[in-house]
Amino acid sequence: MAVSPEANQPMLVPHLVVDDAAAALDFYAKAFGAEEMARLPGPGGKLMHAAFQINGSMVFLNDDFPEFNDGKSTTPTALGGSPVTLHLHGRDVDGRFQRALDAGATVVNPLEDQFWGDRYGVVRDPFGHQWSLAETVREVDFAEMTANMGSEG
Repeated sequence: MAVSPEANQPMLVPHLVVDDAAAALDFYAKAFGAEEMARLPGPGGKLMHAAFQINGSMVFLNDDFPEFNDGKSTTPTALGGSPVTLHLHGRDVDGRFQRALDAGATVVNPLEDQFWGDRYGVVRDPFGHQWSLAETVREVDFAEMTANMGSEG
């Protein structure tokens, strides 16, 4: 069968590793309105691969398989956290932030108006990944932003 042109469209996709990918899919649907696109079961009931979309962007997900990674777990919990934050930008950030909390996320940074013009906050999902949520609430030019940056903190 010939490969369709869509099969090789350029993309950059975050790929999350978690313990209990099936539960993570449920959480992301409740917390962020994720739409599941694919689920590929693997050995022992774990998920080898899953794909979902949030805000029209693709995210990949799988259960932790240390046996395929030099015997090392790569979940945020096993690594003591993650240096990566996934950013969700859009309208009604207060509602979206509360929805994430109601689904089981915890606050890392409370939702507040920021000097750069966004209402912004960060949550950690039950699987250890951090998500920042934001909505632009006022336009700020670069000069004002840099001046305000020095007065923060």
